[in-house]
Amino acid sequence: MKLTVIGGGGVRSMFLAKSIAQRATDLHITELVFMDTDADKLRIYGGMASHVSHMLNADLHFRLTTDAVDAVRDADYIITTIRVGGDHTRVRDERIALGHGVLGQETTGAAGLSFAMRSVPALAAYCELIQKHAKPSVKVFNFTNPAGVVSQALRDMGYDFTYGICDAPSGMLHQFADLYGESADHIVGECYGLNHLSFFRSILLNGREIMPELIERDDAYAETDMRFFEKGLLQHMGCVLNEYLYYFFYREQSVENILKAGVTRGEVIEDINRQMTEELSHMDIENDFASCLACYEKWYGRREDAYMANETGIKRNKPWSFDVFAPDAGGYAGVALKFIELVESGTTGSMILCAPNNGAIPTLEDDDIIEITCDISREGAVPHKVEHPDPRALELIRRVKAYERLAAKAIVNRDKAAAVDCLLLHPLVNSYSLATRLVDEYLELNAPYITGWQ
Repeated sequence: MKLTVIGGGGVRSMFLAKSIAQRATDLHITELVFMDTDADKLRIYGGMASHVSHMLNADLHFRLTTDAVDAVRDADYIITTIRVGGDHTRVRDERIALGHGVLGQETTGAAGLSFAMRSVPALAAYCELIQKHAKPSVKVFNFTNPAGVVSQALRDMGYDFTYGICDAPSGMLHQFADLYGESADHIVGECYGLNHLSFFRSILLNGREIMPELIERDDAYAETDMRFFEKGLLQHMGCVLNEYLYYFFYREQSVENILKAGVTRGEVIEDINRQMTEELSHMDIENDFASCLACYEKWYGRREDAYMANETGIKRNKPWSFDVFAPDAGGYAGVALKFIELVESGTTGSMILCAPNNGAIPTLEDDDIIEITCDISREGAVPHKVEHPDPRALELIRRVKAYERLAAKAIVNRDKAAAVDCLLLHPLVNSYSLATRLVDEYLELNAPYITGWQ
């Protein structure tokens, strides 16, 4: 079986390589291809990924390429994780929004529209190649943000072999398992909503419901990403929240914190990635991998420490390291591998991913892409029905889904009016005057990457 990663020169490529190499034999993955259009980053980060793969599984045929057709030819599964325009364009996305007093976060905030304007056309071009050259049964897992808008647009364009996947919900479940000293295999969550806007309605550990006690545990707010919320909020909502809901429930506070910090998340990442790449570019990956890994851990650890720190004023409290040989915790690639395991084994199991609603969340359209716990089998993904959603959660989901639906329409049809409408409805913009100014500036920013907008 052949698995391809489009965007294999990204800084998180080693995570993918580790996850896949550790499970390749069990999943019958024999060929792993990392492709990227940036040859220098592919040499560095793809090279480190290749080294990790060989350390863990010498029998796995791993290779790097800048040729997209070669990468997708006869592929069974494909992961896409690209950043069109690079880190600096993300910085400009976020700064444009902040310049108007609007949250500039690249998925949840207004900047997500700009990022999607660039991402969707590039991913659609890859999907065309995939249709021509990959296996007829190919499945594509998209990690490219903003996953909700991107997944909606790709499905609207007819690419029904694509699924949006995010590791935020599963990552939080793994944190809860760690809190109880249990394996992540023993915890499951019933989740519903949209990407970066999801609500847990149940969390079972060894078959026992633990969500009410989690909400009351003070150490959960210190040791997990519940740290971004006050206990009073979770008690008020009666459920555990995706960490990105911070931006909605603390809207003015998040913008104030970013402006007070004087630096955006994008600027932090741009600076860290630039310095890390520069340092690694002068190092010998094959003959001195230990030094390369030490360099990577130093810089990537700073990136992890800064996760949501400027926006919330709260830092994660655990030092970060990368252990090549430690059992894989899932995370970034584990979500896609779970899907592959279920399909290839012919069994049925559940996982959280972005898939068509098909009646699962009431009042949403059947073809609305949602993030929800699904049953996965060879027949596809069947979302779990949500019989009685919290009306407060449902109203926010409906409003943001209207934004995503219009954003996808705008990008697919190159429709400026729909772009204005999507931001007009976005709860974190919610203004015609702001929407028109933001759309004008984002169209100007993205002119090198998009054409034909009217």
